[in-house]
Amino acid sequence: DIVKDVLGGYNGTIFAYGQTSSGKTHTMEGVLGDTTLQGIIPRIVHDIFNHIYNMEETLEFHIKVSFYEIYMDKIRDLLDVSKVNLSVHEDKNKTPFVKGATERFVSSPEEVFEVIELAKTNRHIAVTNMNEHSSRSHSVFLIQVKQENIENQKKLLGKLYLVDLAGSEKVSKTGAEGTVLDEAKNINKSLSALGNVIAALADSKGHVPYRDSKLTRILQESLGGNARTTIVICCSPASYNEAETRTTLDFGKRAKTIKNCVQMNEELTAEEWKRRWSKEKEKVVKLKSQ
Repeated sequence: DIVKDVLGGYNGTIFAYGQTSSGKTHTMEGVLGDTTLQGIIPRIVHDIFNHIYNMEETLEFHIKVSFYEIYMDKIRDLLDVSKVNLSVHEDKNKTPFVKGATERFVSSPEEVFEVIELAKTNRHIAVTNMNEHSSRSHSVFLIQVKQENIENQKKLLGKLYLVDLAGSEKVSKTGAEGTVLDEAKNINKSLSALGNVIAALADSKGHVPYRDSKLTRILQESLGGNARTTIVICCSPASYNEAETRTTLDFGKRAKTIKNCVQMNEELTAEEWKRRWSKEKEKVVKLKSQ
């Protein structure tokens, strides 16, 4: 469904949340190139291209991808490692975006997977007691699908954020020291900011603290905004992790209550603007004559 939404000009988000070693990266990514063990990202990529190959020939598509990580609350481009401290800006519609992030145009699943492999080699990982290959950053994979109908010039833009969050963890359990300890503190701080945003939205508070971290700023549209969002809650089956599992489930329970308001991202032609403007003028004339 989310693929159809993105191809229909809607925004979508899928992110995995849970403690270290609960299966977030396995869920989002899996094993690239293995049809049975591939995760959400490769399956969605294949789905997008399969849908496009079967759509009308009057539609023209342009697909571009970006991949960056939030490490120690700094946004780092995984496709160009010289870009180590990107900032979040707002476009004309007040929608947050990462300014200066590398965008690669792609025309097949294979090209997308090449981009993912490059990004993976650049991502921050470290060994902890909980996981010998633990992600020390939140990774954000963005797919933008722009389509144009050649016959009527109608343009749609769909954005899909696929996010693998770093693990929420108790520092005492992971044996974190030095740099890894600093990383853990930053991870927990940004996840705490995410929890505060979820809590504010769930309790319908007037002020939502999106600006408390880069992560919540990037996910602003996904949480209470213009996106269809799916949160995958990853839990450990071990009784040793019972407290963290409860916390994770509580997070999911709260997030479930949030309502987003979704709109199609349509770029109107000059003719369409004129038509809508005329319609509005007619309405005003009718109201005045009543």
